[in-house]
Amino acid sequence: MLNPTANPAPRILIVDDHRKIRDPLAVYLRRHGFDVRTAEDAAGMWQLLKQQAFDVVVLDVMLPDGNGFELCGMLHRRSNLPVILLTARDASADRVRGLDLGADDYVTKPFEPRELVARLNSVLRRRGSPVLVDQPVVASAATTQRYDFAGLSFICATETLIRADGSQVRLSTAESRLLNVFLKHPNVTLDRQRLLDLTARPGSEVFDRAIDRQISRLRRKLADDPLQPELLRTVWGGGYVLATDVSVQLP
Repeated sequence: MLNPTANPAPRILIVDDHRKIRDPLAVYLRRHGFDVRTAEDAAGMWQLLKQQAFDVVVLDVMLPDGNGFELCGMLHRRSNLPVILLTARDASADRVRGLDLGADDYVTKPFEPRELVARLNSVLRRRGSPVLVDQPVVASAATTQRYDFAGLSFICATETLIRADGSQVRLSTAESRLLNVFLKHPNVTLDRQRLLDLTARPGSEVFDRAIDRQISRLRRKLADDPLQPELLRTVWGGGYVLATDVSVQLP
């Protein structure tokens, strides 16, 4: 376990115009001890670079106001700032071009966030900067806690739903992420976009109708009548609400 006072957290700048990638990725990296800022375009990137110093820039190749390859070359020439290129293009010629322009690494979408953590640590190590291990600075109780609600229990660590009769049901990762969001916001109406923002994984494209399918599957596992749901209710024109009180049991 890292001592958070031993070294300042590495400061990372994420530049990506896709909010569904940029924001969840920033949350993930912060949970793993990085100090993260984000920008949605090249203009925002340059503004932040004027205001503060960064250890690494994670830069999307395709931005609305700039070419990531050209921006990488400019960053390399101006300040020799480490850059990890982030792109959906996997052609070897693109990888070679990026590395020739001064990029320190190249990650192809879709990707696992922990892969980016490893690559960030590799770049920091080569540059002689403090490195973080691939786990949160402070162990989160959220991974081992239990939620009790409506005669049911949900164990986060095992993604297991326990019914009143003691039977257990395993949820998929997507179902678990969705249920976690509702359990953290009981009796609150959440629209599709909010649910997407809270459950989307970095590097993945998820559409709002996918939430409807996940809701249907989750209702079946909650034994909530899909025709007349009492627990996971539809709010017409508003979204969905988990209509119950929730208590949290820590280990």
